[in-house]
Amino acid sequence: MQTPQLWRRLGLAAAIVGGLGACGKEAATPASQTETAAPQAEQQEQAKAGQSQIAQMAADLHKHIAILASDKFEGRAPATRGEELTVNYLAEQFEALGLEPGTVDAEGKPSWFQQVPVVEMQIESTPLTIKGEDFDKQLQPLTDMVAFTQRQTESSALEDSELVFVGYGIVAPENDWNDYAGLDMEGKTAVILVNDPGYATQDKAVFNGNAMTYYGRWSYKFEEAARQGADGAIIIHETGAAGYPWEVVSGSWSGAQISLAAEDKNAGRVAVEAWMTGDAAGELFKAAGLDLAGEMEVAKTRDFVAKPLGLSASVQLNNQLRTSDSRNVVAKLPGGKFPDEAIIYTAHWDHLGINENTGGEDHIFNGAVDNATGTAGLLAMARQAAAKEDRPDRSLLFVAVTAEESGLLGSKYYAANPVVPLANTVAGINFDALGVLGPMRDVIVVGYGNSELEKMLGKTAKQQDRYLAPEEHPERGYFYRSDHFSLAKKGVPMLYFKSGSDSFEHGREWAQQQSEQYTAHAYHKPADEYDPNWNLEGTAMDLQLGLDLGLQLANSRDWPNWYKGNEFRAIRDASAEVRK
Repeated sequence: MQTPQLWRRLGLAAAIVGGLGACGKEAATPASQTETAAPQAEQQEQAKAGQSQIAQMAADLHKHIAILASDKFEGRAPATRGEELTVNYLAEQFEALGLEPGTVDAEGKPSWFQQVPVVEMQIESTPLTIKGEDFDKQLQPLTDMVAFTQRQTESSALEDSELVFVGYGIVAPENDWNDYAGLDMEGKTAVILVNDPGYATQDKAVFNGNAMTYYGRWSYKFEEAARQGADGAIIIHETGAAGYPWEVVSGSWSGAQISLAAEDKNAGRVAVEAWMTGDAAGELFKAAGLDLAGEMEVAKTRDFVAKPLGLSASVQLNNQLRTSDSRNVVAKLPGGKFPDEAIIYTAHWDHLGINENTGGEDHIFNGAVDNATGTAGLLAMARQAAAKEDRPDRSLLFVAVTAEESGLLGSKYYAANPVVPLANTVAGINFDALGVLGPMRDVIVVGYGNSELEKMLGKTAKQQDRYLAPEEHPERGYFYRSDHFSLAKKGVPMLYFKSGSDSFEHGREWAQQQSEQYTAHAYHKPADEYDPNWNLEGTAMDLQLGLDLGLQLANSRDWPNWYKGNEFRAIRDASAEVRK
């Protein structure tokens, strides 16, 4: 394993300082030699210590990722044998590191596991039949469409449901936007564009310009269709606007689907949620006498008016239901002075499991990058934190959450049932799909410009000769796609960052190409497998940033907040009395 260039430079800098001390024109006095030698020695020791920590973390990461992403763990799907292996492995590792169980079981005894009640559904879908005047088309599962449901029932269906094109399917009064204006959606199915009008126009004055807002997320669109009383909702896939190719959609929604157990069985959701390919949508619009590209142009303006397509949709879903408890793994390093206040580290342990519907011979979605990297990172950070001579003043919580791939379910459940009250949760740092390409100069903050935590992170990054930068693809909506969002919605200041693409060794173009190749060929596919040749020193540097920042907060009385004007600031401010 190569020594990171950063630490090589630090060692070189120390050597240069030492050389300069011996090259003065006049002989130095013994006292001045002593004064010069002290900072030199300190700098060299710091360089060695930093190099040792990064090397240890990288070694830990290789070990844990290789295990978590192995075929033995079967893709780590919730409520499977893969979950059993995963959560037990994490608990054993945390215990071996000297951490304590972070929660309690039903009898009030210390436990590593927070039970998360879920319903697993194996959904069998018929073709999606579209009919109209002189038009009868069956869209085939996986190739043309995927259909599923959040209703926890044995069957769900659309029967000759009228299709209505509702543009982006957004109701946003603060943006003077309502795609459902004047519509009665009862008995109808909404056909919806992915992302939001800001991405479509690239106009910063429209929503948030190129950066996706929550209105652009598929989860919002399905929820809004339900609020409008629709029978069904179908999103039109577009690779650029979605941020991933069709294979990600078909792979993610064709296997077992997990949802949090609900008393009403999610009766308030639409009967059928679905995606269709852009090609299939184009054919439907043509049958309706419309041009899809032209309608998309109109949809990105406030002049848009929803249009019935003169077509109907029918599809039958037969569901096999299994109720069980999945688990969040919670480990705690208790604080020495203020144990009831905590900094939380999150990463999701789950991936997509085994899906026999995928093509090819490999059906295991190992999820090595996504997110064995972040899960292994919790263990690597916990090792360093627990090994320190003094306990931090505040507690550190390491929470490996379940069912992120199913809609942030584990973190959503934790946010509703926190181990440490959210008002006393100082801040959180989330790790998801960390870089494996070696050290990068840039530290990408997902959702850049949101909280005071960024200033602290920036100062820490400078110590690694690195700089903060906003995400390169804000249109993909990553801020709304990982577990920090569940706690952010409850007011907890959260950071989500990772290495960017300004490679110390290979430059930006190389790193960007590697990242795009991963998205195109491995993200949410069986190809996301562990590679022992990965350079995980950059991954370790990111984790070291997170650990250092968390310890700074843990050993302070600071209560960071969201910036003024942020949508979560008011929630945090409302809990200020608890923290006095």
